Amino acid sequence: MGNLEMALYLREKKEFEKSNRILMDLAKQNPGDAVMQYQCAWSLDILGLEVKAVPYYEAALELGLPEEDAKGAYLGLGSTYRTIGEYEKSRRTLESGLAKFPGDKALMVFRAMAFYNLRQHDLAMESLLKIIAETSRDQEIQSYAKAIEFYSDKLDKVFT
Repeated sequence: MGNLEMALYLREKKEFEKSNRILMDLAKQNPGDAVMQYQCAWSLDILGLEVKAVPYYEAALELGLPEEDAKGAYLGLGSTYRTIGEYEKSRRTLESGLAKFPGDKALMVFRAMAFYNLRQHDLAMESLLKIIAETSRDQEIQSYAKAIEFYSDKLDKVFT
């Protein structure tokens, strides 16, 4: 088992500190490897070291990641920016992710949280209501899905 595989195995076993030590070394040894940078960022996030994770996420995205990893990196970086109070950077990062992966519901939900933090409550609610109407399996919600979606961007409108 190689070092990366060992680090991912340790992370799976919830041995986050051990996994992080290996990934930090791998990221330093392989600064041009986007996947190593991404895995290192992820390991720092898990440990609650969001500020330290940012440059690794940024490097991973700049270097270019495979599609699934890129989705995770946009979400991870966008979420991290939000948790450290960089709300506008969070929104921009999540929107960049959505430009590449327009149907990704997780990116949309995290963008809604950024909208909330930016006091764009209308956009936050609109996003979440549309996602609920589209993805809920609850029969009661599905019976009103068209109405929920219709009103999602008209929450302040009074119909008389």
